[in-house]
Amino acid sequence: MTIRPRRSLLYMPGSNPRALDKARSLPADGLILDMEDSVSPDAKALAREQIGAALAEGGYGSRELFVRINALDTDWGADDVAAICAFEQAPDAVLLPKIDSAEDLIAAITAFENAGCPEEVDMWMMAETPRCILNIAAIAEAHPRLKGMVMGTSDLSKDTRVRHTPDRLGFITALNLCVYAARANGLDIIDGVQLDLEDEQLLRRSCEQGRDLGFDGKSLIHPKQIEAANAVFAPDEQEVAAAREIIAGFEAAQAEGKGVVVVNGRLVENLHVEEANRQLALAKAIAELE
Repeated sequence: MTIRPRRSLLYMPGSNPRALDKARSLPADGLILDMEDSVSPDAKALAREQIGAALAEGGYGSRELFVRINALDTDWGADDVAAICAFEQAPDAVLLPKIDSAEDLIAAITAFENAGCPEEVDMWMMAETPRCILNIAAIAEAHPRLKGMVMGTSDLSKDTRVRHTPDRLGFITALNLCVYAARANGLDIIDGVQLDLEDEQLLRRSCEQGRDLGFDGKSLIHPKQIEAANAVFAPDEQEVAAAREIIAGFEAAQAEGKGVVVVNGRLVENLHVEEANRQLALAKAIAELE
């Protein structure tokens, strides 16, 4: 089983050269080099140029590199597409914002294909508008090149007036729908950001909630948030040991011709073995990454 850790995806403003350089030494699994929300209108061209130069220079190691563009219906979207497709070194993935419908997704990916974007560049999307959430099932299956989603809870909050509360109660339906749509179509999915940079307990609870809701990792807005996300979205020693026990117990029972397998007092079926194998593959991938 091949798996890529995406416990922590850190937004880095493309207009800030110091941030782009510092990102080379940060322990995030992935970096979102941003041309959109974190970049002012008068710095869009600079962000494009600096991201292209940073990718060409390299030095990011095994970190997965995303570039978030501006929406195609903005003054900068078409230039973003052209620039990325002309980069000396392509990113691992492009992150498409403001996708409202399956038609929007298809149009955005088609724009990249028409501009000559290399086939190995994955396409991801932001789930960040009310209409997107209502259409998420159709969007998730709209194009085979789509590989994952990132929740945009700040934009959702703005558009819906849902408040950011510690339990994120107002976002739960949207989070659930997106996780289900992603899993139904074999996509990875990353939880939205935690805006409070001072409350470490709140950050950890938010990461734990995202993990329990089914997310693969968390998007982050500051390097100080990486440690919590990496810890929470990784199998701990107890989970790894339990996974090994499940696999060993199941294999031993099968060898003895037993139809029912009980490990540590719990019934074990094929589905539990599959999840145990996924946990071990994730733990191995993280160890290799670090």
